[in-house]
Amino acid sequence: MPITRPAIFFDRDGVLNECRVVNGKPYPPVDVASLVIAPDAAVILARLRKLGFSLVCVTNQPDVARGTSTLESVLAINEKVKASLGLDALYVCLHDNHHACSCRKPAPGMLLQAARDLALDMGQSFMIGDRAGDIAAGRSAGCGTIHLFRGYSEAKPDPPADYTCTTLREAAAWIENAVSASHGE
Repeated sequence: MPITRPAIFFDRDGVLNECRVVNGKPYPPVDVASLVIAPDAAVILARLRKLGFSLVCVTNQPDVARGTSTLESVLAINEKVKASLGLDALYVCLHDNHHACSCRKPAPGMLLQAARDLALDMGQSFMIGDRAGDIAAGRSAGCGTIHLFRGYSEAKPDPPADYTCTTLREAAAWIENAVSASHGE
C-alpha cells in the first residue's frame, strides 16, 4: 500500500482529555462519566484534518494490567474520545512497564502499527504528548514532536521535543506554520 498522507498522533490523557493530577502525577479518568474532553479539542482537530492530516490517538493504559481499572471502562472511554473528536483511529497499550512490549510508549509500536494500517507518511507526521514517553515514541517513529508541558513532577523529555507549549491550540498553530513553511507559503 502506498504512503498516502501524514498524521498527527495524540496522547489521550492530558492532551485530548483532561486528567486528574495528584501530587504532580497525572491519572486518567476512571469512567466515561468522569471524562472531560479538552476545551476546543474538536475544533482544533477539525482544523488539522483540513490540512490533510489523519488523526490518531495512541494511549498507554497500564491501569488495566495493574488491576486499578477495567478493560470495559478503558474501551468505553476510548470510544467516547474517538467519537467525540472524529479520530481516524485509536490504539491502546494495556501493558505495564515490566511487560517490555513494543507497543507501550516510549516504544514506537502503536505509531508504527498505525503507519502500516493507515498508510501514513511518518516523516511528515507529528506526535503531541504531555509526557517524556510520548515524545520518545514520536521521535523513534520518525515524527516531529510537540510536548504539551503540564507541570507534572516527572522528567521532561530528554532530548527535548521539537516544540514545547502549554495548549493544544499552540501545538496546532505550530503545526500549521510548519506545513506553510514546507509548502513555501
